[in-house]
Amino acid sequence: MDAKQKLLVIIGPTAVGKTKLSIEMAKKFNGEIISGDSMQIYRGMDIGTAKIKEEEMEGIPHYLIDIKEPNENFSVAEFQSLVRDKITETAKNGKLPIIVGGTGLYIQSVIYDYQFSDVPGDEELRHKLEERLKEIGHDALYKELQEIDPESAEQIHPNNSRRVIRALEIYYLTGKTRHEYQNAQQPDLLYDTAIIGLTMDRELLYERINARVDIMVNEGLLGEVKSLYNRGLRECQSIQAIGYKEIYQYLDGDIPFEQAIETLKQNSRRYAKRQLTWFRNKMKVKWFDVTDVNNFSQKIKEISQYVEGKLGVKSNTY
Repeated sequence: MDAKQKLLVIIGPTAVGKTKLSIEMAKKFNGEIISGDSMQIYRGMDIGTAKIKEEEMEGIPHYLIDIKEPNENFSVAEFQSLVRDKITETAKNGKLPIIVGGTGLYIQSVIYDYQFSDVPGDEELRHKLEERLKEIGHDALYKELQEIDPESAEQIHPNNSRRVIRALEIYYLTGKTRHEYQNAQQPDLLYDTAIIGLTMDRELLYERINARVDIMVNEGLLGEVKSLYNRGLRECQSIQAIGYKEIYQYLDGDIPFEQAIETLKQNSRRYAKRQLTWFRNKMKVKWFDVTDVNNFSQKIKEISQYVEGKLGVKSNTY
């Protein structure tokens, strides 16, 4: 039996320091980075997604960034396929593939043996849900999904009725949410995987999130969002991203700019909390506390030693 491909995964909440760590790991282990962020795939959405800048890459190749236009949809299944292909390609080139990101469901779909086609379907039930959609409308049906399966609802645009109906169909057929159904499959890891998780003191993390939003504003977040707004982009999966939907409320005249920014900070903090909960419940993660940001070099050493032992790879000295 062939040995499993080695894979390093770096996860954690927004603003915890994943990007900085990933560059160090790529240099140490001759790696290339695959984005595990569901929103950094979109072109023209750089500031609001905290997309890595070219000068920050330090020459390390990065993949699955800027591969879609903001008006295009992107599914977990498509992400799974693209990333698995990139893992294979990277390994064939003698590099260690490193997935870096905070979109838990997307990363989980790649590293575990999920078969989306295994989720059951029922034409009669689907027809009934389609009829209900006509009767009660998009918003009411989406609210129903939010109540029974908030994780799926967060990944789906309210007007994407096909995906809303599919998520409801799974729940009413199995009695489980889509994620619970997948977890019940107890899939195996497809790769020889080391999953590194970064965490830090909650208050410090929230301070970093707030500071990051302020930096985004100074770097031109409003102009970036306005360019999308002026293109008439509305009913798009991309515009539901944190950092965009709040500014859209301001541009629509619904709230003042200052309130939009405070809401953005609040939503980002809540998202970070959900990210931590997800990773702790859904994956076998080796956690490293990076609260002491002034001792990052020591943390790099600890993480490197863990990766060497877990994957059986040697680090470069530089």
